[in-house]
Amino acid sequence: MTQHNVHILDLPDEILLLVLKKLDNIDVLYSLLGINNRRLDVIVQEKIFTDVLSFVSISNLTEEISPISALALNRFRNGILPRIHKNVKSFIVESDSFECILGAATYPNLTQLKIFNFNRAFVSRFFLDDSPLQHIGKQQITDLILISNENNNEIEKIDIVHPAVHDYPSLSLNNLSPMTFSSSTLTKLCIDVNDFDDCLALLDGRLKNLAILAAQINYIHRFAFTSHNMDDLPGLKSFSLICNRSTKGYTNLVIPLLRRMSNLEELNLYIHILRGHTFVSGVDLHNEILIHMSRLHTFTFYLASETIITDPTIRISESNIQKTFENGKYQQVICMVDYSDSNTLICRAFTLPFNFHRLEHISYNIPNIIFNSVTYLKVCDATPFKHEFFVRLAKAFPFLKSLSIDNIWPPFLKAEKPYHRDKDWCSLVQYPYLISLDIHHAAVNYVEHFLSEREIYLPRLTELKVFYEDLATVTHNFTRDETRRNCAQVKKLIIGRCTFYPDALCVYFPLLPY
Repeated sequence: MTQHNVHILDLPDEILLLVLKKLDNIDVLYSLLGINNRRLDVIVQEKIFTDVLSFVSISNLTEEISPISALALNRFRNGILPRIHKNVKSFIVESDSFECILGAATYPNLTQLKIFNFNRAFVSRFFLDDSPLQHIGKQQITDLILISNENNNEIEKIDIVHPAVHDYPSLSLNNLSPMTFSSSTLTKLCIDVNDFDDCLALLDGRLKNLAILAAQINYIHRFAFTSHNMDDLPGLKSFSLICNRSTKGYTNLVIPLLRRMSNLEELNLYIHILRGHTFVSGVDLHNEILIHMSRLHTFTFYLASETIITDPTIRISESNIQKTFENGKYQQVICMVDYSDSNTLICRAFTLPFNFHRLEHISYNIPNIIFNSVTYLKVCDATPFKHEFFVRLAKAFPFLKSLSIDNIWPPFLKAEKPYHRDKDWCSLVQYPYLISLDIHHAAVNYVEHFLSEREIYLPRLTELKVFYEDLATVTHNFTRDETRRNCAQVKKLIIGRCTFYPDALCVYFPLLPY
């Protein structure tokens, strides 16, 4: 047989381009630009390789964010970016390397920035008038995404905390000058901020041409703590508000803000409302919000109303709530009713398809829906969770990455015989994408249930939050083989205030960073 040795440079330009398109732009530029080959220099400086540059990598397994190496960064700063600077339209960078990359050259066509690991100090430095880079932020960028990724101070064993799965400190604009975070060119902003006051600050006029705002916040207090410009917002076309905590400020703060957006075309809301004695109905949404938005054509929402039951004899059904959304002005809406205890009722209404990443306070009442977008889930109930519940949970949330269980009631009483258990008690449940499990507010039975490979398989679990005593009991003081496999990939173990960690624990969790 005749053998042919074909070098990559023997390929015609068209085939070479097809091959290089399969590679990451950063790898192409780092490997092939400036290696004393004029033909390759011309090819890799094409816009397809230079218009969008990502200087971070994200692990498919754990979503850990890794910046470019110092060696590669130095080569880009000195030898590559100055040659391709006119082609660059978008940067994806980590805050530590941001100034180095943007300071390497001028980028006349740069309009998009996605920045990981930002914090208050970074934003202040970047947007201050005396910053050497402030002209980019204030006069060039039209599309800005800021992703915080700071470490949580209460964690005892620190690794990387990821925004898709965990809570984390967000940006606060408190006590910052209105000119600190301002721009005359920015039209789209996706940002995580601390509370509703920060959201009001972003809409006080400092971002004059803002048309799209997606804000995720931790708190909506009952009242605003700071006075802001409350003029109408006729230029805003799309608004998304996601609040991670329950709030009593829906009526006082959220509704007045939405009424300022008369030209809004797209609205997304995710809010858990502490409502008193009433729930938010479709009639309420129409009369309080939608009637003020004549141009609105897309409205997606998840609204949970937590109310106090004054008369236990009156039971609100899901069909009662569903009927308030049947006036033809909503897309498909699903309603759920949960009685968390004898005094509290949670009414949920949400549009389909469900597009949010987070669900909390979910009980046994799981609708027959596949929640493909949900990656963070917290379940709680005053009745025990049986194995059948976790079977349904895995089917309803197939891409779950973080699960928190709040239930002190054991799933099976000691006197209960095996044949009294639910019919699916012996089936193995798999959570193929779960990387974080919080069971420190759960009975020890659930610790046993999730760590036993005969019950549940967790191939990607890298973070575990559990009480040390429960963990030691379930693992037989870190010697039990049946629970070893689900612990083998754990890199972060949060086990409360334990002053002594035995050597057996270190062996049982071999990937912990000691």
